[in-house]
Amino acid sequence: MKLLFELTATDRHFAAFIQNKAIEPPPWLELLAELASNSVGSGNICLNLADIADTDVMVDGFERRVPPLKVIQQEIVTTTIVGIPGEFKPLVLDGAGRLYLYRYWKYECDLARIIAEKGAAQDIPLDELLLRDGIQRFFPCGAGEGTDWQKIAALAAVQKRFCVISGGPGTGKTSTVVKILAMLLEQAHGGTLRIALAAPTGKAAARLKESIRGMKDRLDCTVAIKDQIPEEVTTIHRLLGVQPGSARFRHSEGNRLPHDVVIVDEASMVALPLMAKLVTALRTDARLILLGDRDQLASVEAGAVLGDICGGGRQEAYSVRFVDFIHTISGETIVDQPMVRDQGVLVDSLVVLKKNYRFGADSSIGAVSQAVNSGNGRGALSVLKDESRAGSRWHDVPHHEKLKKAMEHIVTTQYRSYLAAETPSEALKLFDNFRILCALRKGPYGVMGINTMVEEILTEKGLIEQNNRWYSGRPVMITVNDYHLKLFNGDIGIVLPDSENEGNPRVWFPASDGGLRNVAPVRLPAHETVYAMTVHKSQGSEFERVLLLLPENDSEALARELIYTGITRARNDIEVWAHKDVFVAAVSRKIDRKSGLENALWKKA
Repeated sequence: MKLLFELTATDRHFAAFIQNKAIEPPPWLELLAELASNSVGSGNICLNLADIADTDVMVDGFERRVPPLKVIQQEIVTTTIVGIPGEFKPLVLDGAGRLYLYRYWKYECDLARIIAEKGAAQDIPLDELLLRDGIQRFFPCGAGEGTDWQKIAALAAVQKRFCVISGGPGTGKTSTVVKILAMLLEQAHGGTLRIALAAPTGKAAARLKESIRGMKDRLDCTVAIKDQIPEEVTTIHRLLGVQPGSARFRHSEGNRLPHDVVIVDEASMVALPLMAKLVTALRTDARLILLGDRDQLASVEAGAVLGDICGGGRQEAYSVRFVDFIHTISGETIVDQPMVRDQGVLVDSLVVLKKNYRFGADSSIGAVSQAVNSGNGRGALSVLKDESRAGSRWHDVPHHEKLKKAMEHIVTTQYRSYLAAETPSEALKLFDNFRILCALRKGPYGVMGINTMVEEILTEKGLIEQNNRWYSGRPVMITVNDYHLKLFNGDIGIVLPDSENEGNPRVWFPASDGGLRNVAPVRLPAHETVYAMTVHKSQGSEFERVLLLLPENDSEALARELIYTGITRARNDIEVWAHKDVFVAAVSRKIDRKSGLENALWKKA
């Protein structure tokens, strides 16, 4: 099957620039420049020439021929506009046949180099007696049968300058990192430890802040240590220092962040450019700890950074030295994991939390998500269709002309309570009980159409009065960051009258101190109605109940990571509306974003 490409105006302008600047360019150079630019717009870091070499590709509906790989490699570097790694030219071709825009090659190169340097560092002095005591206090009971992976994660983070703690919802990533902070502060022996907590979105930052505030008081440590654990969580953009009107940040390689420890939550949502800018702004001796679910959807922008850092889903490997260290400090024995002697730079730096404290052995959400994650679509379907299991349901998605009628009951039942709330605080809390998640933005099954449909249903049922766009009860989601108003992409508010301001409509948002704040509608940055949201936008959020809606027909946009992410947004109840064949096909398909990051980090392991 021919690969299909739909070019943008940016792709064409970039390719024309390359063609004009090149000296005696081969006839196919402009095509490769178009496809390299298009690949970045499609979420890839580079164009893998091996995928298209010596084939016909469809570009904007026209068939185009790509020469053999050897021909490209021999001729492209003679054009003066394409260089090899290390050369400052608009396009970079590496030895594996990956063609990069220079900027993205530099991002990937910087990120790989700095992570490798931090991962390889072995000179961190530790008070092992204090560390042994801390492990016993903070993890007194263990995880039950088998290895306590939270202990392993904590010790990896304390011993290394770079660590990734991965795991699905309910595996204890946040509680583990709070204990890590306490152990690091104890290791400082009363000295100052500058700690930064960050997340890619305001919503994710708010959730991490709330979790830390609730957990640190329960720690078995001194009040002085608890007081030093920060509660303030910021977005990565704010941490780096946004400069209005500029793509640059205040903190960079020339003006490093002052922090000793930087922790990033929901790291799967961070795109390559932002992650590269973050790591280049770190001090060489600073620790970086990434938290996230490696199986979740990657950023909507270029790259699958967390997945690449985690080795594309490979099993973690540990050195003999690390295994001995773990046993000495904690008594834990790492079993059923490969041990390596010729360790690569990230060996010992990746820990996956395996025990789920939210979804037990009998949880249907846990069973469905595990089946999806393993690529077993029919197994997941079987669980969803098992009427004896509470917490999950299957519904054959109706034709789009019958969709509105089919959705009337669930929409009115689930949204009635928040619309009847007496206070903004109660409305916001109840609104998070339920959400419709869509795979697409456009089309009859996309968020734009579904949000309009939900408004029609609620209007017809008398639950809202849609007499203007700022009707009472309208939920809105911010889609761009506004640092002046402290409203960020993904923040959700609800339009309600302000009793202290003549009943004029205001948009109410949760405040960082746990209270509420309201903003006049006219002041809101770009936003949209949000009864339904895309699975991508739901990352970093959780809801009591989720309706995951897939389109009638299969699409390359449907993949295992999307289904898994949608299902695991639900805390207690998941309902999937789809066609059986579409669902099974989506679960069998993994997202494959092209980059050289995984190879750069794991080639020595």
